[in-house]
Amino acid sequence: MTEEKRYGADAIVESLINHGVKYVFGIPGAKIDRLFELLEHPTDPRTPKLIVSRHEQNAGFIAAGIGRITGKPGVVISTSGPGATNLATPAVTATAEGDPLIAIAGQVPRRDLFRLTHQSMANKELFTPITKYSAEIADTENISEVFANAFRMASEGKQGTSFISIPQDIDDGEVTTPSLKPMNEPKLGSADQQSITDLADKIKHAKLPVLLAGMRASSPEAAAAIQKLIKAAKLPVVETFQGAGIISRELEKDYFFGRVGLFRNQPGDKLLKHSDLVITVGYDAIEYEPRNWNAEQDANITVIDTTAPQLDKHFQPDTELIGDITATVSNLADQVENYQPDQESRQYLMEFHQEIDADVDQPVPAGQGNLNHPLAVIKELQQRVTDDMTVSVDIGSHYIWMARHFRSYTPRHLLFSNGMQTLGVGLPWSIAAALERPNAKSISVSGDAGFTFSSQELEVAVRLKLNTVHFIWNDGYYDMVRFQEILKYGQDAGVKVGPIDYVKYAESFGAKGLRVDSPDQLGTIIDEAFATPGPVVVDIPIDYSHNADLGKTLLADQF
Repeated sequence: MTEEKRYGADAIVESLINHGVKYVFGIPGAKIDRLFELLEHPTDPRTPKLIVSRHEQNAGFIAAGIGRITGKPGVVISTSGPGATNLATPAVTATAEGDPLIAIAGQVPRRDLFRLTHQSMANKELFTPITKYSAEIADTENISEVFANAFRMASEGKQGTSFISIPQDIDDGEVTTPSLKPMNEPKLGSADQQSITDLADKIKHAKLPVLLAGMRASSPEAAAAIQKLIKAAKLPVVETFQGAGIISRELEKDYFFGRVGLFRNQPGDKLLKHSDLVITVGYDAIEYEPRNWNAEQDANITVIDTTAPQLDKHFQPDTELIGDITATVSNLADQVENYQPDQESRQYLMEFHQEIDADVDQPVPAGQGNLNHPLAVIKELQQRVTDDMTVSVDIGSHYIWMARHFRSYTPRHLLFSNGMQTLGVGLPWSIAAALERPNAKSISVSGDAGFTFSSQELEVAVRLKLNTVHFIWNDGYYDMVRFQEILKYGQDAGVKVGPIDYVKYAESFGAKGLRVDSPDQLGTIIDEAFATPGPVVVDIPIDYSHNADLGKTLLADQF
């Protein structure tokens, strides 16, 4: 009996199966078509589901969203040439923001690599500066080895992108070597016990220790350990934008002091400045540069993380506890049990929290004319979004309002791009959340200008019958740029965009389109959107007349 031939595409699919990949996103092309044939017509029931997108960049965003939500690499595949270059933006975004991603691109046959021929370019070299790992497979027998290392590099330490370039003759070539078996993930241990003991002693002797919780502390396990520490030591917490949801509802009232991630004018900034011991947990400098929150270079900093941080003149930790975050924080909690800040610090925190609560409880300003104030939209969303729903936030002025005022109580359920601040991620991330969390509505928020960066993926949401609701804060501008231009120059430039009928636009894809024609309709329209099965787009005319306040000091006696 003749043994059936295995090709490069078979070895790739075997590698994806071995690494537990559920979905593959992308767009086919001639240089990678054998792989797409095998994904579309699988011979193994464990083969990942192929989901064809409408643009490679958005396919990369969806895959990176899978990575952010699950902590396991998402996978995107494109063809050669412009198909590959379209993966650059999701690749650099995932690497900067710690999302595990495997980006695969087709390549011309090896014989054409050094010729000026159709779609021939230096794939590996293009992606090397923006990924953790970049390789071009030169031999069919090495396919599974390259994939195994790519998955490992994307997953370890600060997670990010691994890129693999596959020449056409590798995809089509015969393979005889068995694929590598699945590998168990290496398990990090806790930081050393003496360092933990020393930090526990520092906490006990500090007047006001504060936790700054970041992206690598946002796994469910790490968040649970942080909550254990807070209960043990009564420590106040500041979240970064990407650390949103680490503090539970139970702990919010006494220990949550807001988020930081852009302008240095938030309650969290004030608390970090007041603290005599800042403990960063899973914090990455790209989330909020130390030059913002430690401009005076006088903070006493201790780091808890899986990887050693980048140092600069504004970030010089006194101690670094490197190891598994969950184990380290849990062990620390055991050593500071029943500790709490002194009476003076407790009084300060109580008064500070009252100040924050008063700001939260103030009446929502009315929008101008038929426009809706951002805080009115946030209030209506807050009343309806449950803890199992994922809210994916695009980039624009809405992102600042949402990051400061929208509360989330479950890690990795409120998603921001705060490293690259990449426009267009909202809807693709919402698609990822709808796939991974099908039992809850998936919400996304964008501006009108940013929505069009990825709005073609509505077709994917409709095709898959996903329960997504996308809210467009519509003002006719690239407003996050506009209001900062006005603050700097007294005028704006290059930020006006033309109108689109988003209701008809949504309906043309087969989605439900809704518009808030006056502020009194806001709650009713949102209720209708949440009650509608399948994809929904809601056009909300927004009043950004208060945006200048976003860049100003909002609290009295700030620093």
